[in-house]
Amino acid sequence: MHGKTDGGTTFVRNYNVLGPATDKAPNMELVYEPLLRIDYGDGAVVKPWLAESWTFGEGGKLLTVKLRDDVKFSDGKPFTVDDALYSLTLPLEKPDFSIAGITYKSVTKVDDRQLAIRFAEPAYATLTQFANILLPMVPKHVWSTQNLNTWTNPEPVGTGPFTLAEFKPQQITLKARDDYWGGKLPMSTYKIIPTSPDALKAQLLKGEVDWASNSWANGEKEYVAKDPDKHLYQLYSNGGAMSVLFNTAKAPFDDVHVRRALALTIDRTAVVTTLQRPGTEAGPTGLSDQLFADWLDPQYKGKVQKVDADAAKAELAAGGYTVEQGALVKDGKRYQPSILFNSDWSWGNYADILINTWKQTLGLEVKGAGQPSAGYYDKQNLGQFDLVAASTGGAGVYGVYNFLSSSYRQPLGKSATLNQGRWSDPQTDQVIAQMQRTDNVDQLKTLGKQLQQIVVDKVPFSPIYNNYYFVEINATRWTGWPTPENFDHIPFVGMGPDTILTLLKLQRRGN
Repeated sequence: MHGKTDGGTTFVRNYNVLGPATDKAPNMELVYEPLLRIDYGDGAVVKPWLAESWTFGEGGKLLTVKLRDDVKFSDGKPFTVDDALYSLTLPLEKPDFSIAGITYKSVTKVDDRQLAIRFAEPAYATLTQFANILLPMVPKHVWSTQNLNTWTNPEPVGTGPFTLAEFKPQQITLKARDDYWGGKLPMSTYKIIPTSPDALKAQLLKGEVDWASNSWANGEKEYVAKDPDKHLYQLYSNGGAMSVLFNTAKAPFDDVHVRRALALTIDRTAVVTTLQRPGTEAGPTGLSDQLFADWLDPQYKGKVQKVDADAAKAELAAGGYTVEQGALVKDGKRYQPSILFNSDWSWGNYADILINTWKQTLGLEVKGAGQPSAGYYDKQNLGQFDLVAASTGGAGVYGVYNFLSSSYRQPLGKSATLNQGRWSDPQTDQVIAQMQRTDNVDQLKTLGKQLQQIVVDKVPFSPIYNNYYFVEINATRWTGWPTPENFDHIPFVGMGPDTILTLLKLQRRGN
């Protein structure tokens, strides 16, 4: 039983993973799978999944992918190269469906098991896009007959280990397949219930929920201490940070002086103290010291940006801004900012800390704009915000920063699943493009440091605290869970193949 804490109180039966609707059914990664996976336990390297192997040719412009030959869809039909070709071509033909932010230009069939994927430029670093669960392999024989803009795919057919057994708005029951290519699952069903962060705690303590992903302040004392053998509260660094993302398509956040001033007056220590995770303040680059020790510019290692009101006021003055009656003022125009945050994440307390600090240090009154998940993502993607509390991170340094590419930039009002801050900077684009063109580690490190410098100097976003995947487990019924000390996959629900690997390796307690 999985308790999903960001799903509101009900679920929507919409398994069209690529469709334009915002409300989707949860945990589609148990039905639809990508070609590759990322192994965060092994330095975020790319590993096979539905693809058996791959090679780059033509100086990195041609990627040849070889598929497994033992994969079937849940309706019994084989997963073929034509299905993969259809799946990868969809976002090319329908750019609105490119929610994974694809960078390839064409896909062709080589033979019965191989695809040729072409890029305009060398693209070694972009291999990770094929590990994105937002670029899933779907059955051509089902999807090609539908109007994908309106279809809700109520009976999903995928290559994943589960099928939909029963859908109720307040409980989804998935049935384990007995012909899954990845092996036999130890359970017959998998149930998902929508819950709130507060209700979840009681449900875990009662053993009503086996698995959840939620940040639980004081979880070690309130949960683990009651039964250290069965109550597991785990944190896995994802390499990124919870950050304030600036909407750089709007004034005054298109001005670096404003961005720097606000970044200089974020009280990161107060936030992590409230989170009860002292010592997890993020560095100015947004890269975790823990995961990126070999990639960080030495000048930023162990560095945490402190509140500096004088420097912030100097930045505002340099930009020609004053603060009058709680608003930023320049050339007769007043700007009254707001900060968007996800209220399902219980982020209100942390937003208040930022709001209070900006008022105390600058006299600036920033309004809180909490939204539940659906509204939060809608507004974020459409650019309907001034500041937004959002996660930044990814696989490798390129994966953390590539969302800043202007190729993902959309006009305000048009949905962007990447680069929601509408960052556009030729220097950033140039470095990202250079990273895509090389597989030389030393060169990648040099370019990664250039991106760190851009983030610190130009502040497209300002990191607050290091981000983690939070995992709560009640191991009363199941054992075999990974731990942060020993893992080759992260037991975080929603991570695609990692979620599947977790379930495959569980054992019933006592067996």
